[in-house]
Amino acid sequence: MTIKFGFDVHATQVTSCRQIEGKLPQPAQKLTVEQVLRLVRAHVEAGAQVYTCYEAGPCGYGLHRQLGALGATNYVVAPQRWDERGQRVKTDQRDARELCQRLDRYVRGNTEAFTVVRVPTPAQEQWRALCRQRAALLKERQRCELRGHGLMLGQSIAAPAGWWQPATWGEVAPQLPGWLRDQIARWQAEAMRFDQAVHELTPLLEAHSAGQPVPAGLGALTNTLLESEIMDWHRFGNRRQPASYTGLCPGEDSSGRRRRQHAVTKHGNPRLRHLLVEAIWRMVQHQPDYPPLQRIRAAHGARERKRRVVAAARQLAVDLWRIRTDRQTPAQLHLRMMIH
Repeated sequence: MTIKFGFDVHATQVTSCRQIEGKLPQPAQKLTVEQVLRLVRAHVEAGAQVYTCYEAGPCGYGLHRQLGALGATNYVVAPQRWDERGQRVKTDQRDARELCQRLDRYVRGNTEAFTVVRVPTPAQEQWRALCRQRAALLKERQRCELRGHGLMLGQSIAAPAGWWQPATWGEVAPQLPGWLRDQIARWQAEAMRFDQAVHELTPLLEAHSAGQPVPAGLGALTNTLLESEIMDWHRFGNRRQPASYTGLCPGEDSSGRRRRQHAVTKHGNPRLRHLLVEAIWRMVQHQPDYPPLQRIRAAHGARERKRRVVAAARQLAVDLWRIRTDRQTPAQLHLRMMIH
């Protein structure tokens, strides 16, 4: 017997929809996580083949690992709009039923029913969280900087770049009214605290790439952050997959003889996309023979240059995949490597 469950997972409850064999899905019901696990365990112990799925979200992968430990086959699904008919009605029950129906199609062989998210191992998840924490700290530092800048701008005071850094703050503070200086000093202290946390974390991340050959201009830190987002380059079976994962592929609107491409889809990992584009701008100065960068140097106008930077970032992801999976050598790709 085959039993399928679609779960709409929240912090305090799980809305569950069950389908037995090829019958219609049963009405969805609200359960606790403990009740869900007991239900799945009972079906597995009774000899049923149990398939489950739920959307990736803030609740993480804990439920996925618990279901796998019970003997169920679980899929974590990329979130999407399930209201295909545009009825503009969204409830937990509808989402659970739609997930269950799509799971039935996926198990029967329709791999287009939904997109399965790769679940990291606990070690990969912990390392990725540490890498992402640095970006969060940088964002908080920027928030403090903008708060202080806004307060000064409101008093017609043009704050210099990096006003919160000790040397600059020492020049700016005496020029401010006492009431304003006291307020901005709090944001300056917060910015310094976040900046210190970033500086403490950065060497730890850079050490992860120590001794590894890295394309010149990419940098040890960026290499570490890229690796933490990819997790395993062997997960991709062909060059189109890493390119698609970046979200840097052009969108398309074609019909009949008309073919029109427009802005990139951004349907992928946004952190990876940011890291690749940032790396390309740096690598322009360090990779004279890399063909995508040669095309950037030959571009005319800012618009064309930016378009070629996006194309180069997509190509860099593909070439890194080729290098990491031993399909091609850096020399064949005209990439100059260096060891940090």
